[in-house]
Amino acid sequence: MCNTETDRPPGCKLKQNGIVQPLLTDLYQITMAYAYWKNGKMNDHAVFDLFFRKNPFRGEFTVFAGLEECLKFLNKFHYSDSDIEYLKSAMPSCVEPEFFEFLRHTTAKEVTLYAIEEGSVVFPRVPLLRVEGPLIMVQILETTLLTLINYASLMATNAARYRMVAGKNISLLEFGLRRAQGPDGGLSASKYSYIGGFDGTSNVLAGKLFHIPVSGTHAHAYITSFTSFDDLQIKTLPHKQTRVPHDLLALSCKYREKIAPDLSVLVSEASDGELAALVSFAIAFPDGFMALVDTYDVKRSGLFNFCAVTLALNDLGYRAVGIRIDSGDLAYLSQVARDIFIKLGKKFDLPWFSKLTIVASNDINEETIVSLNEQNHKIDCFGIGTHLVTCQKQPALGCVYKLVEINGQPRIKLSQEVGKVTMPGRKSAYRLYGSDGRALIDLLQRVEEDAPQVGQKVLCRHPFEESRRAYVIPTRVEPLHRLYWKDGKITRTLPTLEETRNRVRESLGTLRGDIKRNLNPTPYKVSVSDDLYCFIHDLWLQNAPIGELS
Repeated sequence: MCNTETDRPPGCKLKQNGIVQPLLTDLYQITMAYAYWKNGKMNDHAVFDLFFRKNPFRGEFTVFAGLEECLKFLNKFHYSDSDIEYLKSAMPSCVEPEFFEFLRHTTAKEVTLYAIEEGSVVFPRVPLLRVEGPLIMVQILETTLLTLINYASLMATNAARYRMVAGKNISLLEFGLRRAQGPDGGLSASKYSYIGGFDGTSNVLAGKLFHIPVSGTHAHAYITSFTSFDDLQIKTLPHKQTRVPHDLLALSCKYREKIAPDLSVLVSEASDGELAALVSFAIAFPDGFMALVDTYDVKRSGLFNFCAVTLALNDLGYRAVGIRIDSGDLAYLSQVARDIFIKLGKKFDLPWFSKLTIVASNDINEETIVSLNEQNHKIDCFGIGTHLVTCQKQPALGCVYKLVEINGQPRIKLSQEVGKVTMPGRKSAYRLYGSDGRALIDLLQRVEEDAPQVGQKVLCRHPFEESRRAYVIPTRVEPLHRLYWKDGKITRTLPTLEETRNRVRESLGTLRGDIKRNLNPTPYKVSVSDDLYCFIHDLWLQNAPIGELS
């Protein structure tokens, strides 16, 4: 039996989110399908491109994600009896019964899908998917494919941006389930933030379904549920090696007395209820002790109590993990914590103590991390929720799905906004690399054209501005579109989540730093061949109305 995270042969029966089904679409897709059917267009063959027009988050790259979910959808596409009965009730009474029988037997078997590899960096106007097949069927697919690609790609891109500003040595944890746009949004956020470069999630279901590492400590409620030492029902913990029980609370209190002068705090100022809570949590997780230290006061209580319990645990053969700070001046508090850990590590000859993990949370976004970097923070790990999973800087990617060919005839959509003019016909896409191994430019050309060759000069043109053109001599040519679905089967072995995650890192590594930078990034160039340029503009002139002055 295969699943979503192990090696899978082509055509493998993939697990699928139950909500992703043919009725997860807009009504107009069904009404258009009926109009096509009514007008005898069942045998028309169409080609659609799925692409976006602008990179998100004021950046100059996007990470493509969601392809696997699209393939699962095609693999399972079938209208159930209950679907058909519902459509009969939802559609106008004029719809002929034979149309519903047509839908009942409609599958994705005659659809062909080409796509860019999931996890690749992609750019505006380059088709992420090219969908070919019977007009009615490929039209019906529109909304579902868009919803599967739009959020997945936006989320993976957002996560990749966080990874870049945080740096490769900082851990990133996704903490967004409680703030996500519903349960499906939360689950998708966990999956695609991991693909984009996060190290783990607090979402337990995502851990189970996708084998993503899960992480979590405790909330302020755990600390405030203890008011004094009397609330501790269990105070003893066996030594890790000898298994002889010791009073962890008493040992922690002794260490409070020892370290108070080093921390310049008074034992009387520290919360006994907080110490009781930390002792109880340490007893529950002696080898995984990670404590939230900002419930009352980080310096005078939280850190003080944590260090006392950590030193007591050390006497019993255990090592704590670290702390989480969820409020206040994160840069300053992390510096204070690190200084204390270093000081106590030297005092008690415990080198590992100085390296205790410092986790920071509290509504963190990209700008927060940039600011913290400038302040020389000492944070090892960021827990990021709201701004990550809701993509607050930009809530939607804006992918579109446009008809580019019908029955072998190219189609173009014109607009007074040049940016909304579509590029007609079936197109191939290539990424051309320079001598430094970096991606130089993406090139779109008609499928009939020969692929560009390494070492041979290629004329690359802006699709709509005649004077913007350049010659490129590539040192490597990467075809971007691959066949993923044909004759009702997945045609390639799909990557695991880890492989897609690695693909993101590798693909981002091919871009110059100025393209990826947070502030005023350099636009990456997307061009067309000379043949495609002339083809677009000839068709534009053929279809544009000619005005008349009087």
